[in-house]
Order: sequence, then structure tokens, then C-alpha cells
Amino acid sequence: MSADARKRLRAGRGRAGRTLVLAACGGVLATGCATMPDSGDVQDVRGANPGDSQVRVYAVAPRENADPDEIVDGFLEAMTSDDPGFATARKYLTRQAAEFWKPEQSITVLATAPDRKGADRNADPENQGRAYPISGRKIATLDARHAYQPNSPVEYTQAIHVVQETVAGGKDKEWRIDGLPPGLVLGEADFLRNYRSVNKYYFASGEDWLVADPVYIRQRQDPVTRMDTVTQTVKALLEGPTHWLRPAVDSPFPSGTELKAGVTTLTTDDQFTLKVPLNAKADRFGGEVCRRMAAQMLVTLGDLPSVRVDQVELQADGGGAVCRLGKGQAAEFRAVRDTGQDETPFFVDDDGRMTALAPGGKDGVPPAPVPGPLGKGAVPLGSVAVARGETRAAGVSRDGTAMYVSSITTEQEQLPPVFKSAAVGPAAARDGLSQPSWDGRRGDLWVADRAKGHQRLVIVPDGTGKWFEVRTPWLTEDTRVESLRVSADGVRIALLITRDGRTTLQVGRIERQDGADQQVVSVVDLQPAAPRMESVSSVSWAGPSRLVVVGREAGGVQQIRFLQTDGSTSASSVLPGLNGVSAVAAPYRETEPLLAASGNDGIVRLVPGANWQPVVKSGSVPVYPG
Repeated sequence: MSADARKRLRAGRGRAGRTLVLAACGGVLATGCATMPDSGDVQDVRGANPGDSQVRVYAVAPRENADPDEIVDGFLEAMTSDDPGFATARKYLTRQAAEFWKPEQSITVLATAPDRKGADRNADPENQGRAYPISGRKIATLDARHAYQPNSPVEYTQAIHVVQETVAGGKDKEWRIDGLPPGLVLGEADFLRNYRSVNKYYFASGEDWLVADPVYIRQRQDPVTRMDTVTQTVKALLEGPTHWLRPAVDSPFPSGTELKAGVTTLTTDDQFTLKVPLNAKADRFGGEVCRRMAAQMLVTLGDLPSVRVDQVELQADGGGAVCRLGKGQAAEFRAVRDTGQDETPFFVDDDGRMTALAPGGKDGVPPAPVPGPLGKGAVPLGSVAVARGETRAAGVSRDGTAMYVSSITTEQEQLPPVFKSAAVGPAAARDGLSQPSWDGRRGDLWVADRAKGHQRLVIVPDGTGKWFEVRTPWLTEDTRVESLRVSADGVRIALLITRDGRTTLQVGRIERQDGADQQVVSVVDLQPAAPRMESVSSVSWAGPSRLVVVGREAGGVQQIRFLQTDGSTSASSVLPGLNGVSAVAAPYRETEPLLAASGNDGIVRLVPGANWQPVVKSGSVPVYPG
């Protein structure tokens, strides 16, 4: 039983003689189910689909002569159900409120189920109505574009107002809701039970690779559109990118492109081909444009574990095929192409040498310094970053003053630094250069210079060109960038920023414009990615739109957990505990082990499905390419 369900059961919502309906769904005991009334008509309840492991909640209509407490409680529970069209939830509303309520407009997510207080009988004495305050800790909202927007927990207070109204076929007036908050109001447990995160994909502006755009869609059939999960995902893709990502991406879908009217189900044939019927807009495109659209759709649907799609066929309004594309063809548009090789992990040993570990978590292969000057220790290193091809790396000197780039596959002489910090003297070790990061597709090298009075983000084109400063309107004198990590697609950047003594995780959008002499690059519109963490000490990209972070919640102990770039998370995202973690590194693919540096255990790894295992007794700054 979920925490929210237990809360409702303990509170009882003011009801007497209350019984929970529990349904076994695929071997899982359902929780948070609606109440079984002790009077009124018997209603059919459909069982879950065979093999459906998700908990299902079925709404119960208001009983005859229900008191206002029951009406409010019944409606709050009905909002958590899978009822088509929220038809049962609407039965708790007055005729006018039922007509104007738009549950698809937005979702307010609270830390727990909304807490209903007792009625304020003096709120509407003239109409003999009653107002019921509902409250909680608001942690996020979901907008009409399905974008999750987190916030630091804040007090949420609204009210549900009830009046008496004559209902259809009734002789007497019944209590019904005529005033309520907009959209849906759900506790986090109910939200995560009903919705799942999916990556839509759009092209980086002016480029030929795809960028992930996470949104939330309904786990099963959407109550409002009646669309299954696949169709919801395609619809969300056609609607375009979320507002935050839109300035940095392109989509070849012509404006107004939609699914053909009436389409609510999309299924593959026996060849795992998904045929997608579109409206008349599809008659206007073909060739490369259609191929790019099909690639977007294929890569997007690849995130759904419930369906296998090997190829997509986009169909015109009349039913004919406009184009067809297979998974192998779509793969060339991915930001990181699958080479079939495991990513190599690296770290810095106690002598300041860049050292390679065996890829794939293999045992029996001892770590070894890399070829070239970064592995020699002539300039002891404090941090390193590896280019995606694993042929070059960047190293920042231990004193924080200089950044070097060299081959890590062949021997060569030490080259001059590609960038020097404005920090000098003993303070440079702290106020000098951050750990660098490589842009996965463009091959540019990023670093933060933290010198007081000269704070800046810097790009070294291709790791060898003339460096230039990034525009950062948010980087003021009282702001310090502790570390940065650029996404593999080069469109987003994860930043650990200290301001007012607190270090938070922010995700910024990277925008590029052509300038007179060189490209102008800006990092703008920073969004909190871990607002419920009081402090964050390390971050690493762990795929197209996922981060692994080390941090603490208020009053809590250090945690290592996965987060989406939109700030969403779940209880299952917390990783096994590890003491004294100073840094964490994640591969791009989920099948390979995580790495961490622990003051107690040295360099350790976490193979999927196992616990942390020691790799090297001492060392620091573990990294994967990126």
C-alpha cells in the first residue's frame, strides 16, 4: 500500500464504515483504490489486462444523499483513477463545473496526497455552501505540453467549494462541487503511478543529430483522449518541443501536422512496423524531410519498453505511405552512435597521472596510465575529461592554473596549455579551473574559470583552437561555478553553482548564433534539476536526459541518485549507499557500471543489479568520455 493510500486510510477522510477496494494486478496488490460505498447501485469493475503490473484505481460515483465531506473526498480520489474522460469524477461536480473543468490543462504535484481540512461553514452563508481547504507541499507542475517543472517544496493551499444542486432524476438536492482548483491535483505517489517519463527527440538547431526532450505521458490509456501509450507519445512528439527546449532545436514536422482524426491506437504489424496515419499536412512533405521525421519518431518510440518498433511508416491523409525508415537508418541521427564497444573509464591516480580502467567492469585487468604526457605525471593533474572518440583528453593541472590537451593513444611531447586561469598564487587550486568537459558532437572543450573577479565559462574549439568566452548573464560576482558537464548532444549543460553558501544543480540551455568573427555561444534559462536537495556535490550525465548526482536533502544523509534533466525522480532512483563520495561518473549506456570516488574506499564501481565494489584503493575524479 502506498504512503498516500495509508495516509488516506488513517485519516479516513471523515467517512464512517469505509472499505478499500484492493485488486490484484499482475501479482501486485493494488493500493490507493477508491472506496466501496455501503449503499447505491452496483457498478461493473473491469479487471486489469493480463500481465499488467501497474496498480489500477477505479473511481466510485457519489452515493445518494452523500454528505459534503464524502463528496469532496470522493472527488479527490476519483482524480487519481483511470476513469475514461474522468466521467465519474465529474459526477461529483455541478453541471456547470463539470462542463468547464479541464483535467488535461495542468497537473499540480504535491509531496503527498492533498490534505483536506474540515468545512468552513461561514465561507458562503448566503448560498449555504461550504468551503473545504486542501493543502500540501507543492513540488512540481505538469503543463499542457506535458513538461515537468519542479520547484523547491512550497506550501500549497486551495479550496473546494460545495453547494446543493438538483441532480438528474433526483427529487431532492444533492451536494456537488462548484468551485475547485484548475487541472488535476495529485500526490507524488499517485502521479508516478499514473504517468511515466518519455523522451521526445528533436534535431539540434541546424544540425543532423537528435536531442532528448523529456515529458510525462499517461502510463495506460489517457482518460481524456482515450489514446494508448504509443499514440500519446506520437501525439506529444507532433505537438513540438517543450517551451524550454524550443529555442535550441528544430523539428521538420510542418506546423499543424497531427495524427489523422479519430486515431487513438497505434500497433505494430508482424514485421514490427508502426504505420502512423497523419492529417493532410503529410501530403506536403517527402524525401529527406519525411526521413528525418520518421527518425524522430523511431528514436522517440525506442524509449517505450512496452512496444517494439523496428521501422516506422508515415502515411498521408489518404492512407498511402509517404516514407518508411528502419532502426538502423535512424541510428545515424543519434547524438551518440552505438559502436558496440564498451566505454572506457578513467581516473587520476595519487601521482596526478591519468589512468585507464578496463571497460565494461572487467576484472583481472590492472589500471594503467594512459600513453602520452597526461599519463606521465610531468604536470600533476587535478582533473581530466575524455573526448567521445577516446583518442584525446584534457587535463587541468593540480594547482588549477592551466589546461592541457593531448593524445591518450600515442606518445607525444607535452604541448603548451590551451587555456590558463586568471587565478594566481595559492588560491588558484580552489579558484582556478574546474574539471573540463567535452561537447560530444562538435568536439569542443568547455571549462569554468573561477578566478575571483574573472568568473567565466570558456570554450576551446575542437580542444585546440583559440578559446573564447561564453555569454552567461546569470554569472555574477556572487556566483561560483563549481563544475560543469556538457550533454552529448551539446544543447544542454549541467552546472553545480554556489550562491549564498548553497551549491545547487542547474541545467542550462546552450544557444549558438553566428557572429562577425566567430560563433556566439550563450548558456541561458537555467532550471533547477534537484530542487529538493539542499546541496549537490557531484553530477554526471547518464544518457540522453538522465543525470546521476551526489547530494543531500534537508536534514538527510548523502545520497547518490538518478534524476531526469527536468528535475523529476522516483523512489527507485536512489542508488545503494556509499560513504564519503567526492565524485561520481556515469557511462552513456545503462548497461555499464557507474564509478565513484570514495574517501573510504578509493575508486569503486556499481554494476547494474549489484552493490558497490572496490576497484582501486586510492584515486580521484573518475570519468567516462564526455
